[in-house]
Amino acid sequence: MEIVTAVAYPEVHDAYLRDHPVERAHEANSNMYAEENLERADRIPGGWWRVRLSRADVLGVVLPWHISEGGALELVPRSGLTVSEAAERIRSAGTAWTAANPVCSAKLRLLRRAPFTPLFLSTAPVEHPDYGELTVRSGLIHLDGLHRMLAWELAGRLPERAVLDGYLVGDPRVAAGPVRTGRTGRTGDESA
Repeated sequence: MEIVTAVAYPEVHDAYLRDHPVERAHEANSNMYAEENLERADRIPGGWWRVRLSRADVLGVVLPWHISEGGALELVPRSGLTVSEAAERIRSAGTAWTAANPVCSAKLRLLRRAPFTPLFLSTAPVEHPDYGELTVRSGLIHLDGLHRMLAWELAGRLPERAVLDGYLVGDPRVAAGPVRTGRTGRTGDESA
């Protein structure tokens, strides 16, 4: 992970709404819930950071409980899974998982070729029941982008180098993997 620069919450919120309108009309629009998670995450100490992520970073992101958009097979248990583990769960279940989870499967198919858009992550779980039983309590933790991260991994599109944009709230030093500072970035030792 590469730290680009510290940012204020209004920039994060605006970036989120640009790509994720809460009024988007489709059967499984969960953008309003992710927006609420961003608001909850703003209480995590350490401020917001614009970051760049690699495939290794994304594969290590911890996902909260996810029932697969009302599907029959749970994708992520309440204890959480990494993106890597969830992608393997989808691969190994094959067509059975796809048939049992049509809405989630449709999102993954749609997003496989979608342009890369920023991911939203935290270094600690937010105060919400979906995050309450996570066994991992620090590192890179999902706020928004579950379907995108999984779709991009399943399609083999995640970049090996740290070029994928994201926003991270919390102390970046507790994030999983090596943290590098970009040319314009900060280390996290400075006050935001």
